[in-house]
Amino acid sequence: MKRVAGGGRNMTVIGLALIGLTFALFSGCALFEDEKTAKGRKLYNHYCSHCHGESGQQGEGFNWERMPDPRPKNLASNAEMSTFSDEEIFHTVYRDMMDTSDQKVLDDENYFAVPTMPTFKYTLSEEEIWAIVGYVRTLHGMSLTYDLEGRRKELEGALQAAQAEMEQAQAVFDAAEAKAAAAQAAKEESMTEAQLENYEPEEVTLPEEEVFTAAAEKYEKAKSEFENFSKRPKKAQVSRPDLSIAEEDRTKQVKLGEQLYSEKYGCNGCHSLNDEGGLVGPALDRAGFRLNPTWIYRWILYPQAMKKHTRMPNLGISEQDARALTYYLGTLQAPKPENPIPPPE
Repeated sequence: MKRVAGGGRNMTVIGLALIGLTFALFSGCALFEDEKTAKGRKLYNHYCSHCHGESGQQGEGFNWERMPDPRPKNLASNAEMSTFSDEEIFHTVYRDMMDTSDQKVLDDENYFAVPTMPTFKYTLSEEEIWAIVGYVRTLHGMSLTYDLEGRRKELEGALQAAQAEMEQAQAVFDAAEAKAAAAQAAKEESMTEAQLENYEPEEVTLPEEEVFTAAAEKYEKAKSEFENFSKRPKKAQVSRPDLSIAEEDRTKQVKLGEQLYSEKYGCNGCHSLNDEGGLVGPALDRAGFRLNPTWIYRWILYPQAMKKHTRMPNLGISEQDARALTYYLGTLQAPKPENPIPPPE
């Protein structure tokens, strides 16, 4: 009897294991994901799922219903998503934000002109964004085909070539500078004391210096692109701004800030005003009362410096645009609501 009972227990354990294995295979369980896909899943859940849903289905994310049209695509639809290349998906996430009230932007076939889809170009590394693209591919039954390792080698090669070019340009510039200095010294030695008394050397711009400067800039750009491949972009700490402004100019800046809020940076996709807009971030109806202008400005420019793991990405906002947005948010001074919108679960 004990053997039979033991055998029954073993069969039960085996049966449960088979059921678990079957579930894992057919439910997209993370047990069988490779490291990059698992990384993409984690990043997607933190930065994307509130709008796109955990499985990519429309209406699934808690923020989906509150977003203005056009709402997020159905990432689980193979019929729709298979029409996009890996690179096209990548560049919807890795791009500079542009003003969609400009018809030229809307007519640009190479630009994803939906402001409520934020960029993560200034928040995540290129490698992390490719991990998200790879995970999104699994949501509609596909896999990433982009040559990521080839991209790494391309950036590394470009950096090495730029460094060699800069070092060569610097050597040529140093030689030209030494030659010019020697010529200047020889000229001064041949002059009389009377001539030297009122003599002021001419400032000479060497063409070799211009070549070296251009090569150095090219190197810094290649270095930044290579580092951004595997490291998250960082920027200097935002200094305290002088937000004093003439009232006449403030009115213009407030109007510009209101336009930027919805047409360029899509703030309404995550924040609400007058009970309309997203639920990811706090409602901003009373931002003019609750938030210090300097704090607003710094948060807009570099949110990760204020809160490391915030869901709000760094949108690459210019200082000029950050000022306009700060002035606009300062005008939002609605009465305290009787029934405030509860935070998302």
